[in-house]
Amino acid sequence: MTTITGVGTRMVFLEPEVLRTDAQQTFVRQETVLVTVATDDGLTGTGYTYTIGTGGSSVLALLRDHLTGLLLGADARDIEALWHRLLSTTRATSVGAITSLALAAVDTALWDLRCLRAGEPLWRLAGGAHERLPVYDTEGGWLHLSAAELADNARQAKARGLRGGKVKVGRPTAGEDAERLAAVREAVGPDWVLMVDANQSMTAAEAIRRAHAFEPYDLAWFEEPLPADDLSGHVRLSASTPIPIAVGESVYSPARFAEYLAAGAAGIVQPDVARIGGITPWLKTAHTAEAFNVQVAPHFLMELHASLACAVPAGMYVEHIPQLDAVTRTPLAITDGYVVPPQTPGLGIDWDEDALDDLCVA
Repeated sequence: MTTITGVGTRMVFLEPEVLRTDAQQTFVRQETVLVTVATDDGLTGTGYTYTIGTGGSSVLALLRDHLTGLLLGADARDIEALWHRLLSTTRATSVGAITSLALAAVDTALWDLRCLRAGEPLWRLAGGAHERLPVYDTEGGWLHLSAAELADNARQAKARGLRGGKVKVGRPTAGEDAERLAAVREAVGPDWVLMVDANQSMTAAEAIRRAHAFEPYDLAWFEEPLPADDLSGHVRLSASTPIPIAVGESVYSPARFAEYLAAGAAGIVQPDVARIGGITPWLKTAHTAEAFNVQVAPHFLMELHASLACAVPAGMYVEHIPQLDAVTRTPLAITDGYVVPPQTPGLGIDWDEDALDDLCVA
């Protein structure tokens, strides 16, 4: 049998390994909410979600007060049915961040169970499109760093074999941003992949102006230049520059991604498995992108996205931001700048239960 007999929830606080700043905020801490789902055949699946400083307790409350009880007695194999049941229950608060984050914790736990039961790793059961994908660095590109520090960090990332790096933009003037990009490009040469991220900080007019200032540096993409609800601004920006426009970390449903793709507003999509509501809607988004001949470079959560990006044909890059080192025993396998998705059955995340207990706050 595969009947759900128990559901547990908890939250741990994880401190970032380096200071993380962008044009909008400072990364305070990672509030990580975990869900464990047990079935009567003796299996237990673990899923998780996160916030970056606020909202974790709200996600936990939504799970405990309204969602986890609906899972008891259900068949854990019916992932689509369960996802839609939970969504229907929370229609008054969806589509939105807190609901999507809560759904993701449950959905990833159910996928962990599916993979464990099948004896297959997530990347293969979800599609098995790539045996490895290139990794790019974000940790060395934060907004508070000087041009010299950015250049040095990029050189180090390149020496470690990483295939590219992302620089945060959104300094007071376009000239400052351009100066920082020039320093990095000079440090790593013309062949290293370079991206920028504005974290929704600009108007359409300013983003168009800055994109023209960035064009000499051969950027792989210009990420989150505008607020995620400014679809028309993204359309105008995409039409004004040869730099691909990347969106997605602040988009919370496959339908919204479809709107962006149909409007020609995104050259690269970056779904975040937690923010979109789990593996189930993440895969739908990735296949929609493939239908539009657009590639997928997911946001954050590299421990999950290594498997998901490798599962789908549109998978492009994995973003390197160590997230779970403090609560896992086995790191991702990265060789010559490529990540190999975990080959063990399940999600492939080797949780350290002692560390989770020590860091548990709720």
